[in-house]
Amino acid sequence: LQTSILEILNVNGSGKKRIGFWTLQNGLGKMLNPTNNTSYSTSNTSLEPIIWPGDSAYPPKGWEIPIKGKKLQIGIPMKNDDFVNVTYDPIAKQTKNVTGYSIDVFKAALDELPYPVPFDFIPFALPNGTSTGTYNDFVYQVYIGKFDAAVGDITIRANRSLYVDFTLPYTESGVSMVVPIKDSRRKDAWVFLKPLTWDLWLTTGCFFIFIGFAVWVLEHRINEDFRGPPHHQIGTSFWFSFSTMVFAHKERVVSNLARFVVIVWCFVVLILTQSYTASLTSLLTVQQLQPAVNDVNQILKNKQNVAYLENSFVYGILKQLGFDDRNLKTYKSPEELHELFTNKSGNGGIAAAFDETPFLKPFLAKYCSKYTMVEPTFKANGFGFAFPKDSPIVGDFSRAILKVTEGNRIREIENKWFKAESGCPDPSDRDVISSQSLGLDSFWGLFLIAGVVSSLALLIFAATFLHENRHFLSGSGPDLGASMWKRIQLIFGIFNQRDLNSHTYK
Repeated sequence: LQTSILEILNVNGSGKKRIGFWTLQNGLGKMLNPTNNTSYSTSNTSLEPIIWPGDSAYPPKGWEIPIKGKKLQIGIPMKNDDFVNVTYDPIAKQTKNVTGYSIDVFKAALDELPYPVPFDFIPFALPNGTSTGTYNDFVYQVYIGKFDAAVGDITIRANRSLYVDFTLPYTESGVSMVVPIKDSRRKDAWVFLKPLTWDLWLTTGCFFIFIGFAVWVLEHRINEDFRGPPHHQIGTSFWFSFSTMVFAHKERVVSNLARFVVIVWCFVVLILTQSYTASLTSLLTVQQLQPAVNDVNQILKNKQNVAYLENSFVYGILKQLGFDDRNLKTYKSPEELHELFTNKSGNGGIAAAFDETPFLKPFLAKYCSKYTMVEPTFKANGFGFAFPKDSPIVGDFSRAILKVTEGNRIREIENKWFKAESGCPDPSDRDVISSQSLGLDSFWGLFLIAGVVSSLALLIFAATFLHENRHFLSGSGPDLGASMWKRIQLIFGIFNQRDLNSHTYK
């Protein structure tokens, strides 16, 4: 039994709608029994309008192409770098091979689409294989219908978005400055002062004096090494305190309080000297990589040359910053940029280069030990793929790009094309390589301990001494009726005498 009538349904999401019928007599039609005599129809134009996914009346490219057997004509720039590398045969006038970072991202996004999209790469080039215009010209070919899409290292710009639709960017955005890095190891005569900051030097010196004073007070009455003429006592106290820095003090310490103070202070000195030695060694021997230039205003002031990628919109940014045309140079490849840096600004070379962050990645990967990116970073929108205005595939492609960039696939592609040379330092570690002076904030705890211990020892000594001689302060001694000042002088006189009751004099 053969079916003679079929109902045609348009299924969209969870809903469905009848858009026509098929019969043996009339083929496709909106009505089951047309009133007028019509010829047999096989065209879907005889049916009610079809609503495609996305509530569009037009079939998406991915749904339309397999039916018609037409491949997308994907335009690519004629380049030979890490982003797009085109091998072109000018005799056969055809592309042999297309590789590159942008191409791999495009293919990865195609793999994420829920439908197949056949395509052919068409280079934007003259018959002899040379580039035929700027990137603005290249993108414009999509608008006039020469290409179904444009793929490559295409920067998303406001003027270009007037006649094409861009996908979401597949690279980070921004225009950065690249400068050479130099070894800033200290080579001046006063380098030995650099390991410590001035406030740490000052605090250390004050504590040496304070510890010398504390030991003198605790030892003066019972230790002959800390007695004698005033100038001898002062010299001995300073000598003892500062000699602890190299642990060369020869004076005996007989008081238990003084011994406790010296032990704690020697521990503090040990930490300070070890830290100082390590920092000084780093300053003199460890390579310290610092940018040769940190400020774009310094380059402008000195009227030094800078470079930008040929035919790049970065030229407009440099003009806005105030650069003169005679100080602007162009380059086409990382090797050419390296050569400009090698020549220096005064010999026709450059002091810095400005380019989009994605373009700088392969350059820094190749010359990682010679250059670095510094501020400022100017706002840009990154790289994207261009499609005709209102193309239904843009949304699907943007979602596919998100899947690629949020997963491990993008890291695999980046490692494939922008892998740094072996032995290159991690850019995030460059701040660590640079030795910084040690500050008081790293040692204030040690000084606090030494200060508290020394002050406590002095308080205990003072309390014991005053308690032993309390009758002189109270006025009940031989100097009955003496003034307070006389009694204080008497106390200092007793302090300056030997303590004959000490075990050191027995």
